[in-house]
Amino acid sequence: MTSVQIDADRLKTLRKARKLGRPKLAKLAGLTERQITRLESGAEAKGALPDATLARLALVLQVPEEALSGVLPLSEADLGPIPASTGSSCSCCS
Repeated sequence: MTSVQIDADRLKTLRKARKLGRPKLAKLAGLTERQITRLESGAEAKGALPDATLARLALVLQVPEEALSGVLPLSEADLGPIPASTGSSCSCCS
């Protein structure tokens, strides 16, 4: 298993732009709120995390993995709220 560096400020910026609180992002990504807090502060192993975790965060935030690691610049679309889902039947995602 490999690990990837995540840009802590970028994660926080994207989370806020997507209008997600730490608890909701944690739930959707399968992490704990504490893990999100540590990732955003850079305390989680200097921002390094497994590829699978990076992939889950990128999926939830609807950005390329490279945008979270800082390799790709953020686009205007990345900095807007997540479009409302039309097919979700659970209350946590609406």
